[in-house]
Amino acid sequence: MLLKNKTVAIFVEQMYQVLEVWYPYYRLTEEGADVFLVGPKQGEVYLSKEGYPAKADKSIEDLTAADFDAVIIPGGFAPDYMRRTKAFIDFVKELNADEKVIATICHGAWIAASAEVVEGKKMTCFWPIKDDIIHAGANYVDEQVVQDKNLISSRTPDDLPAFCKTIINSLT
Repeated sequence: MLLKNKTVAIFVEQMYQVLEVWYPYYRLTEEGADVFLVGPKQGEVYLSKEGYPAKADKSIEDLTAADFDAVIIPGGFAPDYMRRTKAFIDFVKELNADEKVIATICHGAWIAASAEVVEGKKMTCFWPIKDDIIHAGANYVDEQVVQDKNLISSRTPDDLPAFCKTIINSLT
């Protein structure tokens, strides 16, 4: 159990990318982490782009960064909804201030950009939003997974094995 006593939040909102939520959820749970789906409202069900439900274990409004070791921010269209809720942005800023793991994949990089934690950092994302990441000050590269200090980023579901391995290694 590599991640025993580690606590991880995975953000969920409408139109999330199903693999980018559930693959890390089960992989990190398998390693012993306490993993929570976090949405705008606890108990609310959020549907993936394909209609797969994810029930929020916790509300983002109730979280404090001190209680978590990492956050995973999946893509799909969910980040466009997430960034409309200030508490998502504030949580990422707090984790960054504590140098805790912030892991983004696909469009999840939008949240890191909105939280202003990407400036000067090397990162990747789904290629259609690379201009957004560059304009936020990141040094964009097209690689499977990129780690720059506490920021871990990947591009698409094809990158999930390397993405999760990097997250696990960062938390051990």
